[in-house]
Amino acid sequence: MTNMITKVCVVSDTHSYLDPRIAKIVAECDIAVHAGDICGIEVIEQMKPKSGEIIAVTGNNDPYYHFSDTPLPESVVFEIAGSTIAVEHGHKHGVSQPSHESLRKAHPNAKIVIYGHTHKQVIDKEAVPWVINPGAAGKTRTYGGPSCLVIECSTGQEWDIVVHRFTEYS
Repeated sequence: MTNMITKVCVVSDTHSYLDPRIAKIVAECDIAVHAGDICGIEVIEQMKPKSGEIIAVTGNNDPYYHFSDTPLPESVVFEIAGSTIAVEHGHKHGVSQPSHESLRKAHPNAKIVIYGHTHKQVIDKEAVPWVINPGAAGKTRTYGGPSCLVIECSTGQEWDIVVHRFTEYS
């Protein structure tokens, strides 16, 4: 029996625009996670993971946009491959730079805490839970180009985080 790998594409800070190269990565993954500042339903509509499952949280800019009759949650905790992943935008843990210590304290039982807000890609494995930020997946403040992360999850195995960064459009 082989251990099945579940791929979770993590994006954030699209600000009304999902880079089509990142949309293609989402389509190759089982689940999609958006860590806030979506800024438009069209972004969610472009995210088409294999299972159709999209987990999204509200960012500090999202209250100005209407997604559905149900507001997006501020945080989500979900189980995958026998472990917990927590997602929030991060702006409530430090305005300019969310505190990884604060995020870890808020989600002590998670294997990974995902946040956005800074538009800067981060993979912090210094402690558990790991704290990761996929960077910006749109056009706004991408710091070198739109980016996302893919978490490769497998029960009883070490998880991998694959970095995807694209060049800016000219």
